[in-house]
Amino acid sequence: MSLIAQLRKQNPVVLTVANMVTPADVANGLNVLGASPIMSKAPEEAEDMVKIAQAVTINLGTVEAAQRKEMLAVMDAAQFLEVPAVFDPVACAGSAYRTQVANELLSKYHFACIRGNAGEIAALAGIDWQSHGIDAGSGDGDLTAIAQKCAQKYQTVVAMTGAVDIITDGQKVIKVPFGSPLFAVHVGTGDMLSSIIAAFIGLGGSVLEAAATACEVFALAGQAAANNTQMPSRWYDMFLDNLYQADDQLIAAWQTELQKED
Repeated sequence: MSLIAQLRKQNPVVLTVANMVTPADVANGLNVLGASPIMSKAPEEAEDMVKIAQAVTINLGTVEAAQRKEMLAVMDAAQFLEVPAVFDPVACAGSAYRTQVANELLSKYHFACIRGNAGEIAALAGIDWQSHGIDAGSGDGDLTAIAQKCAQKYQTVVAMTGAVDIITDGQKVIKVPFGSPLFAVHVGTGDMLSSIIAAFIGLGGSVLEAAATACEVFALAGQAAANNTQMPSRWYDMFLDNLYQADDQLIAAWQTELQKED
């Protein structure tokens, strides 16, 4: 059974400690694809929430003291219960506090996957990069090598997303050459992808394969929508529709169509 068919059959529960800007995007993205979203802000229920989840996502996007406490409580439970977790280090180099919390999480816990843009992954890898808020920014260096260095440093799978997504376990590299600039126009698509990666990882099996599959389905759905409109609101609706319809046959058709265009 393909991973996307397996996801729809198993309906994995994904607990997301969410960015306050984008919880609806994350929940809707998981739901239309066939996963089951759940979110929590109370550290007191962290263990109960993790017990019913097949995967966890920690999103750094709007971190503050209370949410930091929730993140630590969720990760304590996830580590104890051996529930895989994905870390989305939103703008982790944007402030000393964000950097501190990111370092705290990565030093205390193992994450199955880290999903971020080039600037975020470079910052975690200890490579100089000119980030620009939540955007990737610019810098010198081979992106594949940067992603591999980050994966090796934290002994995890890294999904560096951009014009070409780079997914690596530090050795093996998978590239996903699909997507659309409209992903950057709608705030929340990156957060959504992080939790969708968690959903695929929650099925069990290869983390590298799960992350790569999530990135490919996500990017193809977005690019196929962009072939029909360049208006952001219409594109987003079509993108969600594509995630809802996505199956092996449709994914193969998108691949064939987009490769012909290239």
